Amino acid sequence: MSGPGEFELIREYFSSRFQTEGQSDSGSQAARNQGVVLGIGDDCALLSPPAGKILATSVDTLVADVHFPASADPFRIASRALRVNLSDLAAMNAEPLWFTLALTLPESNPDWLEPFARGLAETAHAYGITLIGGDTTKGPLSITIQVTGACDAPLRRDGASAGDHIFVSNTLGAGAAALPIVLGDIEGSPEQQQQTEAAYYFPEPQFAVARAIGKYASAALDISDGLLGDLGHICEASGLGAELDLERLPIAPLAQSVKGERALETALTGGDDYQLCFTVAEQHLHALGALQLPITAIGRMNTESGVRCRLHGVDWQPSGTSFQHF
Repeated sequence: MSGPGEFELIREYFSSRFQTEGQSDSGSQAARNQGVVLGIGDDCALLSPPAGKILATSVDTLVADVHFPASADPFRIASRALRVNLSDLAAMNAEPLWFTLALTLPESNPDWLEPFARGLAETAHAYGITLIGGDTTKGPLSITIQVTGACDAPLRRDGASAGDHIFVSNTLGAGAAALPIVLGDIEGSPEQQQQTEAAYYFPEPQFAVARAIGKYASAALDISDGLLGDLGHICEASGLGAELDLERLPIAPLAQSVKGERALETALTGGDDYQLCFTVAEQHLHALGALQLPITAIGRMNTESGVRCRLHGVDWQPSGTSFQHF
């Protein structure tokens, strides 16, 4: 690489920055730092897990021009990369603790690295998660992040029962509707540009909702590849099927700008929402409703196979499918 070498790059852009970012008055951040016996700079990080907690860990790779435009602002790329990984922890009702970063770069360019490291550090600081190590190498731009959190009672995909109500958090379809604007295929109004920025580069991991539903939800996951495909994972893991009432589907304003049934398809099959989909038994509905969460009931689990959609009382299926990695 041109520019700083591997160890200088790590020291200049990550080690010193995250040591600084870790100095926080937050009690939760201090607890996370106390769990790091040895962080960046050795062959391995040494960690002390929280007593009595279950560790949750997840890893994702984001590839340039597949998961984000290579030409995008590196600050925004970093924010997106960490936030979409944190969403997996939220789906399991796990509090974030630590993460590692494996960064493949075409070149060691300070003009790219500085805003990327700053975006990563600001996002990590906002969610109280600490960088503990990683790797850098030369090649086509890709970002691999492994996140680790801790939980008391994890939310899983395999706990749903027939008759459980299906919920989603907030609204769906904004991430997929944002993509043509991100890619420059359409311009979008100033309001749509603002919604695109928030939906695509700054998705909000649903930690608050996950904490609130933890004692009531029977199964949960985050919606990253599209509602139909991801709900199908709950169905498969739980050995059940589902029926959705599409009139109840909360469609994001950005997706509503796509008229007619295309808006519905965007909300059903579009990826990158990072909202929660979860199931709740009938006996918990009153208690859940009292929490006044930004959630919507959209259907029920049943004993049939697959996910069946109904619109105005009639069977309806989208023409597309959810995102496939291969």
